[in-house]
Amino acid sequence: MAYVIGDACVSCGTCAGECPVGAISEGDGKYVIDADSCIDCGTCAGVCPTGAIEG
Repeated sequence: MAYVIGDACVSCGTCAGECPVGAISEGDGKYVIDADSCIDCGTCAGVCPTGAIEG
């Protein structure tokens, strides 16, 4: 199952820069993860400063 970015996202972009497959992009008010591209590696969750990403 793909990771999901919750409402605690502050749109800092740290996760997008760390995603090895480019599955994260800026959405409306927060970043979003493309579930079809996500490889479930968890790198994004590990670098999120607000803990907004859950797997």
